[in-house]
Amino acid sequence: MTRVAKSIRVRAFAKINLTLRVLGVRTDGFHELRTTFQAIGLHDTLTFAPAREFAIECDDPACPCDQSNLVWKAAEELWRASGKTVRMPGVRATIVKRIPARAGLGGGSSDAAAALRALAALWNVKNAPMADIAARIGADAAFFLDGGTALGVERGEVLFPLADFPRHWVVLAVPHFGVSTKDAYGWFDEHRTSGAEKPSGDFSAATRRKIPRAFFSLPEMWNDLQAPVEARHPEIAGIVAALKESGAAYAAMSGSGSAVFGLYEARARAERAAKQLASGSLRTLVAPTLGRRAFAAGSRPR
Repeated sequence: MTRVAKSIRVRAFAKINLTLRVLGVRTDGFHELRTTFQAIGLHDTLTFAPAREFAIECDDPACPCDQSNLVWKAAEELWRASGKTVRMPGVRATIVKRIPARAGLGGGSSDAAAALRALAALWNVKNAPMADIAARIGADAAFFLDGGTALGVERGEVLFPLADFPRHWVVLAVPHFGVSTKDAYGWFDEHRTSGAEKPSGDFSAATRRKIPRAFFSLPEMWNDLQAPVEARHPEIAGIVAALKESGAAYAAMSGSGSAVFGLYEARARAERAAKQLASGSLRTLVAPTLGRRAFAAGSRPR
């Protein structure tokens, strides 16, 4: 029987979607996307240690600890891909959650990608097709293997690395409610047939001067899911407006929501904005954007 030799710890970083275009519905029922992922410094921490059986523990009651957790699926997929014929080793996975759930920040997928990195080291699994495994786990899980800035197409799992977005400080404003991905895309389909206009947006002039020119070949600066979510949760529009008024170079909802982000060049200004916006119904967090090198260094299993 294969045994885990030691415990190992790994960080799972969050993401925001700088752009998100929904191009239509695929024959498999999923939506065709064109999105720009950006890794940020907010992270969960996962620890894997020897145990009799595979089990998950988490400090957040909202986080499932059964086989519906993507960490469990990642472990099973990696072990299957390893080609080893013995039973999967027992491991206790402990998750310290800092990435809000149902917020469009990719916490579950990032945890799964972190599990792939850590368990590959623990189980001495080499040359496993990590990108293929991640794509089977979730549409955005593959992004969390390398992080940085990347264009995602098809369901978001086909990735094209981009030049690192210039370092900014991100204010995340997380409302008291969450939004399920399924609901957000269902609302989008209803919204599209109604002929409602899309929200538009753009970076400030100062920020545009610092962004790599290739970035402007990307989709228009908006999130197609934002308007349909705002129609059910008008608070989103108010948060976007408040972030822009506080000096954000750009502000939008991330992914399917409910988190809204604002980009700031200066940490002090970001922290000041976060403090001003925080309330009993709105949680705020501040984190830097992460390029690929910083992501790789920070997410390495230890």
